[in-house]
Amino acid sequence: MNVDFNKSPDGLVPAVIQDAVTNKVLMLGYMDADALEKTIDTKLVTFFSRSKQRLWTKGEESGNVLNLVDIKLDCDSDALLVRASPAGPTCHKGTDTCWNESNTQTYGFISELEETIASRIKAGNSEKSYVASLFEKGINKIAQKVGEEAVEVVIEAKDNNDDLFLEESADLFFHYLMLLQAKGFKINDVVEVLKGRG
Repeated sequence: MNVDFNKSPDGLVPAVIQDAVTNKVLMLGYMDADALEKTIDTKLVTFFSRSKQRLWTKGEESGNVLNLVDIKLDCDSDALLVRASPAGPTCHKGTDTCWNESNTQTYGFISELEETIASRIKAGNSEKSYVASLFEKGINKIAQKVGEEAVEVVIEAKDNNDDLFLEESADLFFHYLMLLQAKGFKINDVVEVLKGRG
């Protein structure tokens, strides 16, 4: 890895630290050549501390180390993306990230949709909410709806109308998310099962 440490007068390059599983950005630090070498050798993310003016391994006092997964160099050879597995909170203030974010696995729009479903269940009001009205009918009705949507996906898969196939697939997925919540689960629980099969 040919890092250009000479672009900065102090010989430091920024190192963005990202959780290798959740993809959350955990923190930003700076590395010199020695910090990078120590990180690679020990598999523990190490920085050059500008305040202490020395090498500093994250977690050397707290025990909340960052276990190295891999390192990528940017297109200009003067910044690093360090993917790591954190052993505890990353921020010195005790939070998961230095931006006070929770370091949990999310799936973008899918996670937002799960939260929308949960909020509509909690709010009730079956007269205005399809989700609330279906939940009011119970798990048997929700499971039946998933079965109906699955059959429609199979039918459309055998046809040549891609738009209808995608529409029915979206309906199936939406109702499946509802069924998961009716059983007390979320999509991440299914993902963990799939990972376990790896």
